[in-house]
Formats: sequence, C-alpha cells, structure tokens
Amino acid sequence: MIKQRICIVGDGLSGLMTAVVLSKVSGIDVNLIAKKGIKNADKRTTAISDTNYKFINQNITSLGQKLFWPSKKIELFYETSKENLNFLNLSEINSNLMYVFENDKIKSVLLKEISKNKIKLIRKDLKNLDELKNYDLIILCLGGQSKIYNKISKKRSIKKDYKEIAITGYVKHNFKTLNTSQFFLKEGPLAILPFSKNCFSFVWSVKKYYFKNNSKKISTLVKNKIVEILKNKQDISISNIQSYPVSLSLRRQYHQKNILILGEGLHTIHPVAGQGYNLVLRDIKKLKEIIMYYAGLGISLKNSYALKDFYNSRKPENMIMSLGIDATHIFFKRNKYLDPLKEIIVKNIKNNDTLKKFSKIISNRGLSL
Repeated sequence: MIKQRICIVGDGLSGLMTAVVLSKVSGIDVNLIAKKGIKNADKRTTAISDTNYKFINQNITSLGQKLFWPSKKIELFYETSKENLNFLNLSEINSNLMYVFENDKIKSVLLKEISKNKIKLIRKDLKNLDELKNYDLIILCLGGQSKIYNKISKKRSIKKDYKEIAITGYVKHNFKTLNTSQFFLKEGPLAILPFSKNCFSFVWSVKKYYFKNNSKKISTLVKNKIVEILKNKQDISISNIQSYPVSLSLRRQYHQKNILILGEGLHTIHPVAGQGYNLVLRDIKKLKEIIMYYAGLGISLKNSYALKDFYNSRKPENMIMSLGIDATHIFFKRNKYLDPLKEIIVKNIKNNDTLKKFSKIISNRGLSL
C-alpha cells in the first residue's frame, strides 16, 4: 500500500499534538514544517478535561503522570457587594474533573515523540502554499493571526473584539489546600489553576482601559487581588506575567481542496470557561478517526470527502460551545440594572443538582454525548 503524505504547518501546541496523533495512523507519513529559529518558551498552562487527558495518553506513550495536575473539585464564585458568593461546586470522587499542564513541558515531550516516531521536522519559512502541492493533505496550525488563512477561508468569519486583555502568570505559594476556582469579579473573570503542590497559574481578563491604567503596577495589582479573593495572608510570589488581547473568532469555512485550518486559526474563544484547547483536542480526535477510515479503505485523502466529513462533524459543536461561552461571559459582565437579578439567579444555582451534572458532562465530553 502506498503511504499518503500529510504536512502539518506550525509547531505550537496544536501543530505538535496533531503531528504526533496522526503519525499513529497506519499508511500515513507525517511531515512537520516550522519556522526557522528558536522560539521563546511558552510559559503558560492549559486545562483539559478527563476525556481529553485519556485521549492524549492513548496517543503519547512517553507522557508522565507528573506532568498533569488533577482536580477533583472546581469552585465558582460571583462577587457581590458583600462577598464572593460560592454559587457552584463541581466534584468527583472516583475520577478527575480536569488536568492542568505547563505548555513548555508538554511541548518538549511532543518534540521527543516526533523524533521517536520518525516524523520529519522541516525548518523553513513558508512563503507560498504551492510549495506543499506534493502532499495529500495539508493542515495549517499557525495560530489565530496568520494571513495565510485568508487564502483558504473565503467566507466571512464570526468575529468579536471583547476589548479585554487576559493577564496570565504563575504563583508560588505555601497554602495547605487550593482548589481550581473561577471568580467572576467586577473587573473581570479570574481563574485559579493549580499545576503542582505549591504553584498555580491564573488567567484574569480585564477591560483594556483598566489594564492600560494599571500597566505599570500589574504584578502588585494581581498579587493583591489574589490575596484578597483567597483570603490568605501568606506571602506569594508571582512570575511569568504575560498578556494578550481577548477576542472571539469562528471560521465558517474550514478547508479548501486538501488544505485544512486547525487550532486557534479555526476557533478562538474567551478563556472564561477554559475550553479552548479542549475543542482543539476534540477536533484532532475526530480528524484522526476520519483519516483512519479513508486510509483504511485505500482512498486518496487528496481527492476524498475527508475534510468535508470533518467539517460536518465538528462545526456544530465548535459553534455551539463557542457561542455558549460567549453568552456565559456576557451574562457575568457587570450591569448595574441587571446585577441584582443575577445575584438571585446564582444563589438558586447552588442547589441545582441537574445543572451540576449537566455542567460536568459538557465540560468533560463537549456535545459529543
């Protein structure tokens, strides 16, 4: 059987993961193209569901459990004029709700896996897609801002500028216990994501003007806010502070001929629910299943309906989940006329067991029930 050739462009987390996963498919040769030069380490963390954690472990044999920090409990808080109201607690006894990992450590493992699986890594600055015409399938994982996408996706995308800046960083601490938490604060949502016994990362989305007005004292501002919401007077140290603009971007067109957009280029969503990379992993999982099917039948990927099948199977969930997260963010945005009503609603959520169960299922599996 003649092997089919797949080219993946981009060595970010999505590109590396796609390359490793698809290299497991029989009858497929995978090449990975990345820009020349050494990139700065990605000092961020990523949260994934239990189902996606199992998917990664099935495809990457060299991953160690110590790279993933499990959470059996997630707490949600809503800031009122009197308190941070704990309105929803999600917990599991026999399994984990989610895992958090450090991006740079997982990338190092993926690069080793690429070498072990004999995936050809080509360092070059790609200027024209015509350079890739000899491949049966081309997958673009170039982040959310690449202009190359405009040559593939002609339909108008769904876009929204939240006019917010996400501030991220690491916090070292000596707290005895710390759960994964989401605080809906008046300045904007702030997530606490433990990734080791004495370290957690944070993601705090604030208005651009708020960030600009406090840009010279961000570290102090973040430190004071974290100490305030965690109600712990122990000293903490903050490092690796980064910031990036927050937006919504959903492609209406996923592919053209044998070229597919994947990763943040396909969907960029608000970080409030921590579902961004979970959607990417579900995309990769479905793509692998489809490629296995066509390759198993001996059908050329270049002239098949593989990418159309991928589009039809993944677009509904990507669209519904992304717009649902957007609606959640809108609901928790401050509005002096609606805030009293929101407080009543969140208080009633606390005792709703059906909502808790539904939230856990959707967070874990998405809409692929």
